[in-house]
Amino acid sequence: MTRITALTLDQAPAGSRAALENVQKNYGFIPNGIKTLAHAPAALNGYLALAQAMGKSSLSAAEREVVALATSEVNGCDYCIAAHSFLGEKAGLSKDAIGQARSGELSALATLARQITESRGHLTDDQLAAAHDAGLTDSRIVEVVAQVAQLTLTNYLNNLAVTEVDFPPSAR
Repeated sequence: MTRITALTLDQAPAGSRAALENVQKNYGFIPNGIKTLAHAPAALNGYLALAQAMGKSSLSAAEREVVALATSEVNGCDYCIAAHSFLGEKAGLSKDAIGQARSGELSALATLARQITESRGHLTDDQLAAAHDAGLTDSRIVEVVAQVAQLTLTNYLNNLAVTEVDFPPSAR
């Protein structure tokens, strides 16, 4: 049962339609998570703007998926785990790497993303020092925080909405 429906393009508010059309043009379909965000044009457009900006960060596509998987696992978002497992494979992550990203064991980025999500940003000095010791610069740490924030928005919305998964299911 969906608690907040995923809107079709025709059902979406006028302020969301151009963004939805752009997503459809770029991906060939509009994921249910995006259709759910479409209820609020400001939220949809803000999310897409942050996603576009993060695409220009120092984090590669695979690294962004690692952060997305670690964050989504902590937040228990089945929709985002399925979506980012699919997108992670497209970005070159193996099934094993996807599992390790979800558990925070793949890399310093995965560990940091889990720690940020679990602690709601209240890292210990030792955790932050470990991220630096692993080679993460302050710039990359800030980018991980931004990626976690982006995913937290969709994790919470999809958990609340019980969004129907329209990506291949993850190997949970």
